[in-house]
Amino acid sequence: MSMISARIERLPFARFHTHLLLMGGLGYMFDAMDAAVLAFILPVLRTAWNLSSVQIGVLGSSTYIGFLFGALLAGTLGDLIGRRAVMMSALALYCAASIVSAAVDTWPSFFAARVVAGMGTGAESAIIAPYLAEFVARRYRGSFTGALAGFFSFGFVAAALLGYFIVPTSDNGWRIVLVITAVPVVMLLWWRRSLPESPRWLESRGRGKEAEALLDRIEAGFAREGHVLPQPVVEATVPAAGGTLLANFAALLAGRQARITIMTWIMWLAITFSYYSFFVWIPGLLVQNGMSITKSFAYSIAIYCAQIPGYFSAAYFNERIGRQATIATYMVLGGVSALGLAFAQSDQQIMAAGIFLSLFMNGTYAGVYAYTAEVFPTPVRTTGAGLASAIGRIGAIVSPILVGYLYPNFGFGGVFGVTTTVLLLGAVTVVLMGVPTRGRSLEEIAAGEVA
Repeated sequence: MSMISARIERLPFARFHTHLLLMGGLGYMFDAMDAAVLAFILPVLRTAWNLSSVQIGVLGSSTYIGFLFGALLAGTLGDLIGRRAVMMSALALYCAASIVSAAVDTWPSFFAARVVAGMGTGAESAIIAPYLAEFVARRYRGSFTGALAGFFSFGFVAAALLGYFIVPTSDNGWRIVLVITAVPVVMLLWWRRSLPESPRWLESRGRGKEAEALLDRIEAGFAREGHVLPQPVVEATVPAAGGTLLANFAALLAGRQARITIMTWIMWLAITFSYYSFFVWIPGLLVQNGMSITKSFAYSIAIYCAQIPGYFSAAYFNERIGRQATIATYMVLGGVSALGLAFAQSDQQIMAAGIFLSLFMNGTYAGVYAYTAEVFPTPVRTTGAGLASAIGRIGAIVSPILVGYLYPNFGFGGVFGVTTTVLLLGAVTVVLMGVPTRGRSLEEIAAGEVA
């Protein structure tokens, strides 16, 4: 029996949760700004430092390399030493490395700084959703986590505006942009200092008294705001205890949990592989075919802005139709939009297809982040989420290389055929291998997995 879970499940959505959403969401916004702004900086560095195409390619991969290792480390450490410590450390690491990258004058130094910054953003991205989901009751957890991921979209839009309006203003415009993306993080770190550790994690590590004391303080805040809390309804749960690093990894592949773990790997690989196939290569391929609209500011800002309704519509559907249905539907509709882009014949058709592709592909992530934060038991939640996110980054690294091979040999048909097939496989995997999570507590989901 878990009284900790029962007490969390009775909390209504209030100012406490709004603060969690803003503090976590702003972190995601800066993560996205850091990743997206690199696309606007690299052309400047290519000229300023006289870089080759290979060197530019290496710099372009730096963030994703760091992201992979950051996500993996954050996940494992989050279950061993606590969610809050990892989250604060990741944000501080990103801030420091980003400022360093703004000050260097050689591409190897820039590469090293961007890898470290990527480790910070990767760790932040992997830890925030499972950490904050543990504070939220089942009835709005899917919408909360989906909305949390929605802050990525604001970061991409901000990066586009910075890239177009500040980077070209001077020789040091790219440095200014990197500082702009890093300095506000200091204020966010100051704000986040009041974030508590997860009561569910504390309980899983045998620190039940600390968890109870923490919930006493949280509930006192609700009482001061006039909320009358109902009596907690205690549910039967599977006993959970924190383990070692090796034990946590073993638990992910033990019994029926193995199916869920493998499902998350395929889900993350499918969406990340397809996303970066489309958005890294497709604009350039369209330009080669004479579609100059893809080089315009209007096209780019429309693609970025379409992320906003994509993320937040999926956050809405997370609670209305469930996470599995949301992910599968948005994956399929993303594939349909990609086919529309492949057969577009005019600038208007390209614009429309690109907007829908951005909407559905990014919306898929709102479902993916929410779902991944739910399907692992508390003692291994961040280990499972971090590992799935890290495996997804392999898709980001591999997909541009594979598309570079497919297009010269098989044309648009080969590129869109492979990526759309991967999306469909991901959708089918989520539906067939996943478990329903809507309307269920995290403990109930975990109990169902090992029963």
